[in-house]
This record gives sequence, C-alpha cells and structure tokens, in this order.
Amino acid sequence: MIEAAVVNNGLDGIIVAETKISQVDGQLGQLIICGFDAEELAFASTFEQTCALLWSSTQKVEASQSTLQKQFGKARRTAFELLQANPFILQQAHPMDALRTATSLLTGGTETDICEFARITGAIGFFAASWSRLHSGLPLSQPDESLSHAADFLRLLANEPPTDAQTKALDIYWTTVSDHGMNASTFAARVVASTESDNISAIVAAIGALKGPLHGGAPGPVLEMLNAIGTPENADKWLTDELNGGRRIMGMGHRIYKVRDPRAAIFEKAIRQLETTGQTSGQLALARAVEKQAEQLLAQRHPERPLKANVEFYTAVLLDAIGIPHNLFSTMFAAGRAAGWCAHIAEQRATGRLIRPASRYTGSYPSQS
Repeated sequence: MIEAAVVNNGLDGIIVAETKISQVDGQLGQLIICGFDAEELAFASTFEQTCALLWSSTQKVEASQSTLQKQFGKARRTAFELLQANPFILQQAHPMDALRTATSLLTGGTETDICEFARITGAIGFFAASWSRLHSGLPLSQPDESLSHAADFLRLLANEPPTDAQTKALDIYWTTVSDHGMNASTFAARVVASTESDNISAIVAAIGALKGPLHGGAPGPVLEMLNAIGTPENADKWLTDELNGGRRIMGMGHRIYKVRDPRAAIFEKAIRQLETTGQTSGQLALARAVEKQAEQLLAQRHPERPLKANVEFYTAVLLDAIGIPHNLFSTMFAAGRAAGWCAHIAEQRATGRLIRPASRYTGSYPSQS
C-alpha cells in the first residue's frame, strides 16, 4: 500500500531550496535582493553593479563597474557576430521566439564565473534590441562597447544616444526585475542546472517559461487599458464594464503579494523622476487614478481576496516613457531577469542536488484475479 502524501498543486508554500539571492515577503510587500531593500538598490545601482552583487553573492568574487561594463560590451560584440552569421534568427515574428533561438546558439559549459554570466546576460539584451531594430526597419548595428549596457541598449533601440535620465530609468527597471524568489522561470533554470546540464540549456528553459502569459505577465495590455480609458473621469465606467463582462483588470493582483507589489512603487517613483526631465508620456496621473478606482471596485467584488497593483501596472508606463516598443516588453523583462537566472544557476550547482519531485498516480491499476 502506497502511503498517502500531501498534494500541493503548483507547489505553493513548498520550500525547494535555500537561497541568499532574494526574499519575497508577500504579507509585508517587501522584496530583498542580496540583503538590500529593492527600492534602495534600484535607485543606487547601475545594472552592472546589480549583476556584480547577484553574482558575487554566490561566488564570493567581487567585480567592479568598469570590469563588468567591459565584459558586457564584449558580450554584445560576440552576440553581434552571431547574428551576422545567422540572420534568420531575427526574422521570427515573436520576439521571445527570436530571443530563445538566438540564446540557444550561444556556446558554453557549466562555468559559474562572472565573465560567463556577463557573456550570457549581455547577449540577451543585445538580441532583444536587435530584433526590435529589424522589425522597425533598421539594420543590424554594432554595439558601442564604451557605453554601459543600459545606455547601449537604448542607443541601439532608438538609433540615437539616450539621455542620462532614460539610461538611469532602464538601470532601475533591470535592477528591480533582476530577481524575485523562486518564480517559474527561475525554478525552470534551477531544475535544468540540477541535472548538470550546461548554462545555456538552463537559460533557454527559463526563457521558455517566461514566454508563458501566466508568468511573463501583461504590461502591454495594461498600456492598452490606459489608452482605452483615456482620462481619469472614464475609469469607473470602463473598469465596471470590464468586470461586468467577466474580464480581468490588467495589472491587478499577484500570486504572492497580499498588498501592493513593492516593484510597482519603485517604478512609480522612477516615472516621477522622469517627469521632472519632461521625458514621460504624461500617463502617470491617469495610471494612479485607474489603480485607485480598480482597487476600490475589486475590493467590493472580492473582499475575500486582496487585489492590488502588481509589477506589470507601472512597468507599462515606465517602459513606454523611455521609448520601449510595446511588443518588446517581455524580452525587456528577460534581459533583466537573466542576471538572477545566472545567480540561481550558480547557487544550484554549488549547493543543490537533482530536483526530482514526486507525483501521485490517479490512473487505473491492473486487475487482480
């Protein structure tokens, strides 16, 4: 007789690993990355500095901003050469398909040093920007290795140098999304790494998981919602009609957070900073009004389930403000989260074992006669 076991579909609340990388507190609405509050880290660090923190936390190896900037520049150059040799990659219609294919063509083993992780993360950002260039009618362009990763990404995307404020905003975005506990894509990367497969296989698995709408999210539809509402005065009727029609309000609710997603607050603050430079689309006031009204309506209809703004809500407004095309939002997320994936791969290789959960059989048994 097989002993009965507790079944937890979705593994909610099941601890599968100990980590020093990040902590998500859904009750308090707090995100800690390598010992730092995410908001403190986001406004104090460049993406390179965030990567150095994430990767040294698992390796006890320090890397300077200038060292990592050089490594990222080298990674973008290598990615440029790969795309030159394989132009078919960028022809794929879906940006995540192109990102997955391009990443799969990177070579690599199971090394967990900073140079290896910069090579992977830098390439992913370059692939995303290059796909957008092609589908905007621009040719493939060589990277500028003298620039930071965020600055060169924006330069490639817009075909002109970004402002310091735009670069800072992208650093804030990538730092904030760099890691978020044992999410689906991170878990996928750790599962593959636990088999002692190579790093690229683990990263490609993570990209595949992130492509799914239940994980990659819907920041694009949030922007479509704001555009459809148009003005704060229209929010109540538009949102009420959506709920009466049985449709979701985009950007509201999170599986872990029972309060407002702390990343939404970070992005809202980043948008306010951009407003002081005159570089926003002017949608912050509308977004705040829609968030407030949506929260009230959802509380009335679902008092048993707190539904607050999640990361997607202000992601849409922030990325739009710095000129990121809507169809690139998921690959933008991947370009930042790759830093966390690499950190988890290193941690899994150092402290983990083969991840092999059990299942409960519910099928039929052979007849006994």
